Amino acid sequence: MRVRKTLKSKGIENGEFEARLIVAHCAGKTREQILAMSKVFATDPEVKDRIEKSVERRISGEPLAYVLGEWDFYGVPIKVNKHVLIPRIDTEVLAKEAINLLTRKLWQTRVLDLCTGSGCIGLAIAANVPGCRIVMIDSSEQALAVCRTNMLNTNLSKHITAMDMDILKKPPAILGQFDLIVSNPPYIPTGDIDTLDASVKDYEPRIALDGGEDGLDYYHVIVENWRKLLKPGGHIALECGEGQAAAVRYIMKQNKFADIRTFKDTLGIERVLTGMTY
Repeated sequence: MRVRKTLKSKGIENGEFEARLIVAHCAGKTREQILAMSKVFATDPEVKDRIEKSVERRISGEPLAYVLGEWDFYGVPIKVNKHVLIPRIDTEVLAKEAINLLTRKLWQTRVLDLCTGSGCIGLAIAANVPGCRIVMIDSSEQALAVCRTNMLNTNLSKHITAMDMDILKKPPAILGQFDLIVSNPPYIPTGDIDTLDASVKDYEPRIALDGGEDGLDYYHVIVENWRKLLKPGGHIALECGEGQAAAVRYIMKQNKFADIRTFKDTLGIERVLTGMTY
């Protein structure tokens, strides 16, 4: 079956690359094994059937990450499905800056990952900051199921706890104190969701996208309510949408965060803000 030509004929620009990833997934081979081959052939009937079904899903508009069921994030393989957002390179900026903040702190730091979804941010931190303790929180049971699967598959579950909790409610003091709060919260304004690309609005979970009327609901709650769980001198690191950095910065200033810094993504968009309690 000519997977590459089928994908390209449907307007998928990276048809050859995606074809190899789909074949690797369906054949149970690594991406490296498939990418190293000049030509790829599928002869096993069961493998061919899996490939055909995967191609149909892809050309119908389903994102490649969901078709494959896995996506790489900051060097960590992350299982994904329709209950969690697909990890994006923009969010790697958040992971990078969170890791940079933690390397300045002492051993056995505590991190709180809010709106964790697949757990990709917390797992990236755990993989790069030895000895840290991470609590990952989400209000979606389905998302937490994916998160816990990733914790086990990456062998990073020893120092990580995943909890079902409503981020929009005040946090219980029993959670203790943290050195860092990190979050990629829902930040798309409600009215803008239907204008998103079909691969996002039709497939990714709305609960992980909808940030309220102006897209800032979660920032108010996290910065105002959850900051009390930060140790003195603790940090917060937040991802935001295009054009939201100034508003998030204002919310942070109003809630007594100092040393507020902004970091841009690969397209030059202000994507991540960090701040310190005082």
